[in-house]
Amino acid sequence: MISGQSSREGDIKAPRYDTNRVSKATRQNLPSKNFSSNRTSRINQSIEDEQTRKWVLEEDNFVLKQAKKKSEIRVREGRAKAIDWLAVILRVIDPDRDLLDDDEEEFEHDAIDPQSVFEYLDDAQLAELDKDISSYLALEKNKTNLEYWKTMQIICNDWRQKINPVHEGRAIGSVASDVDKLLGSKTYDQLVDLEQKIRDKLRSDEPIDIDYWDHMLRSLLLWKAKAKLKNVYQSVLESRFIIVQKQRKEDAEKARTKLLMLLKGSIPIIDRGKQANIQVSQTQHQPLFPYSKIYDPKSSSFPANKGTQEDSVDENVFIKKIIDEREKILNMGHATSHIFSAEKKLLPNNKASTARNNNLTSLKCSTTTTDDYSQTTTALYDREVARGIDEDEEIFTGEEAITTVAKPQWADKYRPRKPRYFNRVQMGYEWNKYNQTHYDHDNPPPKVVQGYKFNIFYPDLIEKAKAPNFKIIRENGRKRGMSFAPAGEEDTCLIRFIAGPPYEDIAFRIVDKEWDYSAKRDRGFRSSFDKGILQLHFQYKKVCL
Repeated sequence: MISGQSSREGDIKAPRYDTNRVSKATRQNLPSKNFSSNRTSRINQSIEDEQTRKWVLEEDNFVLKQAKKKSEIRVREGRAKAIDWLAVILRVIDPDRDLLDDDEEEFEHDAIDPQSVFEYLDDAQLAELDKDISSYLALEKNKTNLEYWKTMQIICNDWRQKINPVHEGRAIGSVASDVDKLLGSKTYDQLVDLEQKIRDKLRSDEPIDIDYWDHMLRSLLLWKAKAKLKNVYQSVLESRFIIVQKQRKEDAEKARTKLLMLLKGSIPIIDRGKQANIQVSQTQHQPLFPYSKIYDPKSSSFPANKGTQEDSVDENVFIKKIIDEREKILNMGHATSHIFSAEKKLLPNNKASTARNNNLTSLKCSTTTTDDYSQTTTALYDREVARGIDEDEEIFTGEEAITTVAKPQWADKYRPRKPRYFNRVQMGYEWNKYNQTHYDHDNPPPKVVQGYKFNIFYPDLIEKAKAPNFKIIRENGRKRGMSFAPAGEEDTCLIRFIAGPPYEDIAFRIVDKEWDYSAKRDRGFRSSFDKGILQLHFQYKKVCL
């Protein structure tokens, strides 16, 4: 061995080296013990997060459906808030609506102008409505529904700004009316194009009046929301029209099928013969009459000189007449369907159609002069009509003419007008001793008047601090202190409602009995004047004879 060098093989103290030996892995070579566990935990965490997200989404959808359903119930029961009307309006065009939950009665509330919902609200109610709209915005996931609620929020904020106006510069205030006039005549698509141009102008480096174009953009967004709202209402009307047409088609098909069954049915013709004391009856079928043109003459076969043709009308006059009639129908809403369905439940068979025709005439009489009514009056009227009538109620239009000696002193300053109203009369059975003896529940006595619900609208009252009142005018019959008129005497009286300018007095003939002033829920006496509505609800005392 060479000195100065060491040999591993020769060094006894050196560790032995075996080339075939498999050495243990060091700590550095071992895989991390936490690697697989961390990966598993991450996967589990991801699964839990996804499951939690689904639960939250399902919970939001459940809360949203419940909110919409509650709104429908409150509208149907006549205790709806503003947010309930907006939710019911959306229901018609809601793409997420479950058709299995549809109820035919609920369609009666659909065709309501969304703009009228905001008109009679004060600042506190608008603030509450804005909060409710924000709740829907947080829950809604559908894009169309989100746009609807955003539009409603813009309209709501605009109404709040009208109540609490913000002072703007003199220059902006001077052109505000011109801006509204410019934007109000444009369609939704035109406003979208104009919005893009204004935004491009504001982002550009051109020397422009920033305040003016900012005001223009804010006004444009408002008018864009109004145009969107108009499109929504048009969609609601179209959907409502499709539903009504479908229902009419189904009814016509049922009537057609029933008529065909009657025509194709057998009409028995009995031939009697005698054979060895045995009577034989044979039933033959009468054939249907074949179709012939003589049973369906053409209208052209009538002579033209018999006055069957109407006089020609100028195109502009005809179009204006159509527009006016359409406005009247829109103002009436779809109240007649509520009224007629309720009367159909109250009255048997042929009486229902007679009452329906009479009430339709009365309702038309109360809505023909819509030019005399403001938008607020129309909104209040539509709101009351939408409540419908109960099973024990009928529409009451027993208005009486009032003879006045002279015009009111304010007639030269304000144009006199009759107030609009929507009144109900409560009908029911009177189970006194006589009726208990002669009638029963299967054969009930005739219905009698049991009370009235007067709703008279005075939104444009000049002296708002002075509430309208009423007085009873008796020609004869019942005297003070008597519960009812003596036998043979007139049992009716006049109730006259009196208000200040610009409203004339209005009177109705009612049954003259003693009123029940109890505030119990089943009696329901109410006399109030709030938000331009005079409400007088009362029932008569029950008299046992």
